Amino acid sequence: MAGKRAAFQTIGCRLNQAETAVLREMFVEAGYEIVPFGTPADVVVINTCTVTLESESKCRQTIRKAVRTSPEARVGVVGCYVQVAPELLASIPGVEIVAGTEHKFDVFSHLTGPRPERPTVLHTRRISRELFSIPVTGDFQDVTRANVKVQDGCGFVCSFCIIPRARGGPRSRRFEDILRESRALIEHGHRELVLTGVNIGTYWDGERDFLAVVRAVSELDGLARLRISSIEPTTVADGVLELMHASPRLCRYLHLPLQSGSDGVLQRMRRKYTASEYRRFVERFAELAPEGGLGTDVMVGFPGETAKEHGETVALLKDLPFTYLHVFPFSLRPGTAAERAGDLLPKAVIQERSQELRELSARFRERFAKAQRGMVRRVVWESRDEGGRWQGWTDEYVRVVRATAAGGESLPVERVRMGDYNGRLVEVSPFGASADLVSERKESGH
Repeated sequence: MAGKRAAFQTIGCRLNQAETAVLREMFVEAGYEIVPFGTPADVVVINTCTVTLESESKCRQTIRKAVRTSPEARVGVVGCYVQVAPELLASIPGVEIVAGTEHKFDVFSHLTGPRPERPTVLHTRRISRELFSIPVTGDFQDVTRANVKVQDGCGFVCSFCIIPRARGGPRSRRFEDILRESRALIEHGHRELVLTGVNIGTYWDGERDFLAVVRAVSELDGLARLRISSIEPTTVADGVLELMHASPRLCRYLHLPLQSGSDGVLQRMRRKYTASEYRRFVERFAELAPEGGLGTDVMVGFPGETAKEHGETVALLKDLPFTYLHVFPFSLRPGTAAERAGDLLPKAVIQERSQELRELSARFRERFAKAQRGMVRRVVWESRDEGGRWQGWTDEYVRVVRATAAGGESLPVERVRMGDYNGRLVEVSPFGASADLVSERKESGH
């Protein structure tokens, strides 16, 4: 395989990122050089998303870009969009193989074997519910934070969501396989691990639940800290919050999707809680992690959402200690129950309500950042920005940028005295270097 180059592009969530890291490592072990997407390569793999029609359009554009950039490359397309539209993606000129949810890791053997005469489609409509393992340890390249996939699929079937169709029902990764990859990632130099999945709080392997996973991984030698990615509020056991309070390694941070603060909208969405029940989840978190970071997802303009219902959402958001919001304007998704709901809101109304919540989120960020002034927080330095400065994150998910590196390229976990929201210099101990507090952050899939 000497001289062979492979490029990868991930569209979508943190779970997709974790799966792409595994695919990337499979090619690294086979001797491929990994090159940036958009540069000429012998193999190109695109990991797709189907959560909205916009994400599907982006996937198709990305595939065509790969073919234009590397017209002789062997192009593989994997993931959620393949699961719902395999023939469509296989028909794009230049695509050699498409592999759905059950077969995404099989793309490696096909792209390194004989080239087929026609596109190969690997697709299983009924996805296995059995416990699973992952063949190799993910390659997360030059960052200190790595994602660990612990679970896949979902059985909640919210009326707006296509993911149960794209990912199948809930299934869990074998407990020992999670620990194997976690240990390997720590040995590779990753200081922070992020537990990720579709509905991670439903994890179950025999007698081991999600709390058992969190406890076991947090106790691994060499780990600086552990973060929990987005988790459904009804699946957060008290034991997880208690461990967050007690453990110096488990981040005081949660991303709890709300979607709406109106009971009527929540019922039409088929969510599994009321607004008052969600409030109690958050109050328990705030009790055990009073200075913790708390993010949420909010969907705006769900079919039939009245001005009163929108107002109920705004009121609940203002009344709870959120540090940021991810605002999602409702987008009609074919194949979901919401497609048949009717009573769609005008785009102008959705845009106006979305802008209101984005402005609210900006105020939440500013309020939380200002509350950090004078506080000493841990930072795991992750990567360099375009200006050459190191950037990292506090446990509470506040971004910090450091102007200089101490002790060479390998930066430790450090305790940082936080500065003002507007980016004034702050003290970094124990080395006394400088850092800025940076307020803006744009990312999906926490």
